[in-house]
Amino acid sequence: MLSKADTHVHTYYSGYTKYGILKFPESVETPEMQVENSRRCGMNTLCVTDHDAVRGAFIAKEYAKKYDDFTVIIGEEITTADGEVLAYGLNELIPPMLSIEETMDRIRSQDALAVAPHPFSFYVPCLKDRIFDLDLDGIEAINGGHVDPYTNHHAQKVLSENPGRWAPMSGSDAHSRYTMGYNWTEYEGSGEEDFRKALKNKTTKPCGVPAPVFTQVQWSVQVTIGAQKLMIQSLRRKLEPVPENPLIDKVLRISDLKRVAGLIGGAMYVMPPMPFMGAIAATTWLKRQANDLLKKE
Repeated sequence: MLSKADTHVHTYYSGYTKYGILKFPESVETPEMQVENSRRCGMNTLCVTDHDAVRGAFIAKEYAKKYDDFTVIIGEEITTADGEVLAYGLNELIPPMLSIEETMDRIRSQDALAVAPHPFSFYVPCLKDRIFDLDLDGIEAINGGHVDPYTNHHAQKVLSENPGRWAPMSGSDAHSRYTMGYNWTEYEGSGEEDFRKALKNKTTKPCGVPAPVFTQVQWSVQVTIGAQKLMIQSLRRKLEPVPENPLIDKVLRISDLKRVAGLIGGAMYVMPPMPFMGAIAATTWLKRQANDLLKKE
């Protein structure tokens, strides 16, 4: 039996990100939603890997117990002082901003697996050439969020030059239902133990392609509208606290003035053609930077 695993997925427990003066949710998908989204995309294994958080992964694992044919693996995308690393099979949170060496020690102390996400990204924190001096189990050959012509290409080139050194992985890096299902990792067998065995034996198979640019536009509109709904509820004093919910907690902590400003800014962003213009500008910049790097190979 061959299983399909999405090995890099986020929920709203990934919190917020900031670009310049803009701050918005990484995701508005709940852990339960991501289980259902993954199943609809034909996966039978899901690694929930929120940024510096494991709460969403535990919730997803508990929710998925109602399905006999579906496995959730507790993961975390850990921010280290040297770049990001994915951990699979955790029992508890590993804190961010430690050195990569100490982070690796803590991953191994939990008998968990370590994979380098988007190892050669030029715009997301990554390990780059540090992968050569670390005891990693795998590296992402395909990262679904990297549509540029360099990042995945260079990772695949490094994998081909070092056969058998790392398990080749393919994860959607999905923060939204819209960016799921375009790429995945295949492994022989089913469940967490077979997944672990495949990584250890370097027998995984990366499949698919990065999600289309349009799906990134859909994600950005989704998180903007999702945040606006929460701010409207808060302004109407109808938003109740939810334990360990990073989105609601953030909205409840900001002032009414900031909520109104967020509503105005969000409305301006989702108004066509703004999100499409932003996507075109970002894609153009990515291609230019990627082509410069390809020339240096």
